[in-house]
Amino acid sequence: MILGLTGKNAAGKGEIANHLKSKGFVYLSLSDALREEADRRKLDHSRDTLINLGNKLRKEFGNGILAKRINEKIRQEKAKGHKNFAIDSIRNPGEIEELRKNEGFLLVGVVTDEKIRFDRLLKRGRIGDATTFEDFKKQEDRENNNESSGQQLDKCLELADRHISSNGTIEEANKEFDEWMETIK
Repeated sequence: MILGLTGKNAAGKGEIANHLKSKGFVYLSLSDALREEADRRKLDHSRDTLINLGNKLRKEFGNGILAKRINEKIRQEKAKGHKNFAIDSIRNPGEIEELRKNEGFLLVGVVTDEKIRFDRLLKRGRIGDATTFEDFKKQEDRENNNESSGQQLDKCLELADRHISSNGTIEEANKEFDEWMETIK
């Protein structure tokens, strides 16, 4: 089973990914593929640098480039006997198109109200995260544009096979996720 995770900043994708890892899923992230490319180019890992690099790679090599790199890692892990994968940080419909080439791929959209996401953002305190709600909204608008090679989170969420609410606790989101998983087995 290959489950992709998409959603806006601080929606709870990482918590769902951790839940899947605890169930034995191999975790792969398009953001990690981007960080590997940043390392090759000797670039920092700031949010702005990674966003700009991702947009540049999609313009140069097609919108599915990061997913192609992840698909190669999936093939390598399958050769080792792994069967279940959690793919995080899907931000462009071209990435979804590429990942759907995997048999049984399902996309999960993690949805959370923006005020809750902003509060979570403040609590986690990552470098490059907005510190005011106004900056959060500006950053979100920039990260969710209609440029074909840019991040298009709303479009990705529209393409999801299932939406999981993460407005409550982590345990509630994981329970909703597990209940859904039981229906697809």
